[in-house]
Amino acid sequence: MLCPLIRTFAPLLLLAIPLLAVQGVENKPMKLWPGDAPGESGKIGPEGEMPGRPGQKQVIRLANVSEPTLTVFRPPADKANGCAVLIAPGGGYSILAWDLEGTEVAEWLNSIGVTAVLLKYRVPRRDKDAPHAAPLADAQRALRLTRQHAEEWGIDPDRLGMLGFSAGGHLTAVAGTNYDKTSYAKVDAADELSCRPDFIIPIYPAYLADESQPNNLQPLLAVNENTPPAFIAVTQDDADRGLGAAYLFIALKKAKVVAELHIYSQGGHGYGLRESSNPVSTWHDRCGEWMKVNGLLEAKK
Repeated sequence: MLCPLIRTFAPLLLLAIPLLAVQGVENKPMKLWPGDAPGESGKIGPEGEMPGRPGQKQVIRLANVSEPTLTVFRPPADKANGCAVLIAPGGGYSILAWDLEGTEVAEWLNSIGVTAVLLKYRVPRRDKDAPHAAPLADAQRALRLTRQHAEEWGIDPDRLGMLGFSAGGHLTAVAGTNYDKTSYAKVDAADELSCRPDFIIPIYPAYLADESQPNNLQPLLAVNENTPPAFIAVTQDDADRGLGAAYLFIALKKAKVVAELHIYSQGGHGYGLRESSNPVSTWHDRCGEWMKVNGLLEAKK
């Protein structure tokens, strides 16, 4: 009897371990939507961990998400500065790299006094032509819900940013350039609040370049003077993602939006915050400096 039980609950235990490892975690997830998420059919199968292939790095790969949630990670009270960041893990809009690009990032944010709000958005892709569509609705709803709970969670609703990796980095850029567009019908009072992130942090963002128009951003990424300030990090050897990040930076520069871009020569893709011999593993230190310089880490008196 014991072995089947272990096999049944092992994925859930693996998901719980990184949550417990983060200091100050509010470890009860909050549902994003009061009922089913918009447009959900419930036909993707049960949520769970997808096993990695031989030779892949150890990562919790969360698959088949149809019930999006938020999990709040609060820093120690003596460190908290009121800033908050919504985290969007990557995974090609197919899975979510839950620890590598989620809980481990929440732990770092807490260490610099920032409240982390980890978004479990819908995967895999619902629309092959617009894989970001359902995740964008989840992200916009998450930003609004976070602002609605700002006082309860001890955060400043005007210092709420978004940080994402790979596909989550694309989602972050899309959220930062499409906050004035409706992605779902109003559900409740939270949807009267702004879904504009106050700053964006796309890390090795994917899908930014327009494949049909070389040297251009995706038309979806309509950067203008109201686009949030941005910190971007990527490596040159990361396929075409370095070019896409450069195009985004150029567009931000032309629009006179505060932005910082770090392009490291080596490091590939999918490194998260894990240490390596490549300087790119220190990108988060540069990001923390950028946040500090831009006044995001100053506690209000």
